[in-house]
Parts: sequence; C-alpha cells; structure tokens
Amino acid sequence: MVLRDVWLARKRIESIVKPTPLVYSEFFSERSGQPVYLKMEQSHPAGSFKIRGAANKLLSLTEEEKKRGVTTFSTGNHGIATAYAARQMGISCTVCISRRVPEAKLSRLKRLGADIEQTGVSQDEAAVRCRELASKYGMTIIQPFDDPEVIAGQGTIGLELMEQLPELKEVVIPLSGGGLLSGIGFVLKKMDPTVSVTGVTMERSAVMQASLKKGAVVKLEEEYTLADSLLGGIGEDNRYTFSMTMSLMDKGVLLQENRIKEGLYSLLDHHKIIVEGAAAVGAGYLLDQPVSEGPVVLIITGNNVDTNTVKTWMDS
Repeated sequence: MVLRDVWLARKRIESIVKPTPLVYSEFFSERSGQPVYLKMEQSHPAGSFKIRGAANKLLSLTEEEKKRGVTTFSTGNHGIATAYAARQMGISCTVCISRRVPEAKLSRLKRLGADIEQTGVSQDEAAVRCRELASKYGMTIIQPFDDPEVIAGQGTIGLELMEQLPELKEVVIPLSGGGLLSGIGFVLKKMDPTVSVTGVTMERSAVMQASLKKGAVVKLEEEYTLADSLLGGIGEDNRYTFSMTMSLMDKGVLLQENRIKEGLYSLLDHHKIIVEGAAAVGAGYLLDQPVSEGPVVLIITGNNVDTNTVKTWMDS
C-alpha cells in the first residue's frame, strides 16, 4: 500500500462518507496535561468508522462481483457498515455473526435489510461460515480489517486529522484486528514519523496484543467484555494488519474493565455522548495517564450500543 491508495479511497467514498468533527476536550486536556481532541467517528450514519473501509472495498468491486453479492463476518460494526453501504449501492449482502453479538447490532442489521447468518460464539466461527457461503455462491468476502482497500478506507481518518490538526503529536486508537490502527498509523507516519501511535484494547481476549507479544498470530477464546467490538481473532493467514501494527504502533495498552466503564462515564458526563465500550477505551486510558507532549487525538470509534447495556453499566 502507498499513500496514494488512501487519497484514492477518500475520493472514491466521498459520496457515502463525510468527514467527521474533531472536538476539543477540556476535561481530558486537564486530566492529561496536554490538549486532547476527540475524533467523532461515531457520528457516521452507520454508527462507526467501519463505513470508511467497507465503502471503499465495495466501491472497488467489478460490476460482475457486485451482481454476485457480498458476504462478511463481524462483531457487529463492520457488518452494519457493509450492509449500510451495500444497500446504498443495491448490492445483496449476507452478514455472518456469532451469538455473542449484542441485540442492538443484530436489530440494526435486520433494519438494513441484510441477510443474517448467526452461528457459533466467536468471530472466528462466523468467519468459517462466511467462507463457506462465498465458496458456494461466488460472493465476495468483505474482510473486516485484513484487506488493503479496507485499510486504505480507514486511513482516510488520518488524512482528515492532518487537515484538522496538523500539529498533533499522538493518536490513541482502539485496537482489535488492526485495520484502523494500520490505516491511520500508515498515513500519519508517512507525513510525520515522529507522531506517536498508541493502541488500546481490553485485557480480556486481546488477540492482537498477545500475537504481537509472541511474534506470531495466536488464537484466544472470547471472553465477556464491555468492549465487545474489539473481540475476535486476527486470522491465522493474516497478510497485512499484523505486520503493519507491529511496525506502526509505538505503544500498546491493555485496559481493565473498570477503566473502560470509567471511560464510558467520562464521555457521557463531560461530552454528553453515549458510545459503545470499544469506543471508550482511549478515554479510559487517558483518565490517569499524564501526557508529555500534545496535542493528542482520541479516536471515538462507534455508538452501536443498546439501551439495556447502557443501563447495566450505569447501574453496576
């Protein structure tokens, strides 16, 4: 991948994806000792940053591939984004998800008109079903992260950040399969290698972090976490995001569940936004993390959370 691929992605998706706001946070700036901004990716109509990569991949398909339809596997947000973009383009879409996917995301998929295949208790099991469908019906698989077009689509966030805050010194990114970190990190490091890239994920079932520590892809059983969107394997045949994350990430952080909850509270209390747990890991990290150099940008990734989940963590 080269930087031009990201610029091409930006041009390609502009009819579906609009730039998102960058908001100054007085609260997190005071807590960290440096200017902190929130990149509001939860403000997309599809509810998360995933629309960027999904739209770029779908728009790169040939007419024949579009006619055969697409399928994907997801912990929820990528499936929603793919279904949303596919509906805009008139492409049939089948989304494979596990039984762990929250009801709010399942309901959103249904409203978007996607065909849903719910199987197993992990993203890896959903991926197996996705590959079966692709093989049987000739559908194109829209990978959730390990795909150059998807990575380039997420990288458009980096282009926007350089326009909105060219003096930024650190970006804090929720880390799962690594597509988001790879895309943003690739762009920012190309423009300024001194920009620090921090990846944050939950302690439980942190597959990418465990893989990076071992130096090879590992598999972990999925456990309950408030940051359910960050669950899932990175693929034993991972071709892009494992190596890109390894080379681009300056610091990896594992966050306890109580800190994720505090991040959720802080975003609600001080910014009046309700997001999913995965979107709050950066906020949870900065609550007690002094920063030596800023400005810092937190990527607020998505808001596809149901009211029962919100009530549960508010009552607990």
